This record gives sequence, structure tokens and C-alpha cells, in this order.
Amino acid sequence: MRSAARRVLRAENCPGDTEVSVLLADDESVRTLNRDYRGVDAPTDVLAFSQLEGEDFGCEGGNVLGDVVISVETASRQAQEHGHALDDEIDVLLVHGLLHLLGYDHEKPEDARRMFARQDELLRRTTDPAGKNRTEA
Repeated sequence: MRSAARRVLRAENCPGDTEVSVLLADDESVRTLNRDYRGVDAPTDVLAFSQLEGEDFGCEGGNVLGDVVISVETASRQAQEHGHALDDEIDVLLVHGLLHLLGYDHEKPEDARRMFARQDELLRRTTDPAGKNRTEA
């Protein structure tokens, strides 16, 4: 996960000292966070909590981007549904959460197209065809 996050941040032109916290949690913990911070009383796969807002959103605002919280239970179910390994699903969710911290969202259709296209591109850079982590960005 650390190397995948580094590759994503490097691809997004973030400084080398950029910090991100990643928490692997269970559905109940994520449900509580989702309820308390988003008003949605249900678990979700990934949450992103930015330390930066407004004009300073993304890497330009400082070296601490924020926190990505991934529900391992939901990731496991989704991995089974998609027919791939749990590690691969966690990579998808990590990239997705990092993109949110970098200012991407998917509220509007055009924003969703942009975000998911970038997510797909970054995932191709992060893994080789066999699903193993690559060493270059």
C-alpha cells in the first residue's frame, strides 16, 4: 500500500514529503464515521478526510493531505463480486481515496468521468497485467 500510494502521489506531482494516513477498518467503524461525518448511517468502502480545503486543496496546500479509511470487510465482498484478490480491491479503494484527497469527486457526471478515468490510469501504472505491484511510476 505504501508503494502504491507513493506512485499515485508522484504521478499527481505531490512533493516527496506529502503525508497521508491510511486506516484499515471494519464495517462498523466505517459506518460510524460515515454517519458522523457524512450523515449516511451505513458502511461504505472508502472514506477520505482532507486536512486541506478551498484554494489549498491538493498537494499545493501543504505536506499533510489527510486520511483514507478503507473498510476491509466491504473490500472483501467487493473483491469477490469483481472476481479479484482483496489486495487488488484495496489498491482500487486506496487510489480512489487519494484522488478524493487531491480534489477529485464524482458528484456530477463529467466529474465522475474525469475521476474514474484518472483512477483507471493510475491503477494501470500501479499494477502490471498480472496484478503485481510495479516498481516504476
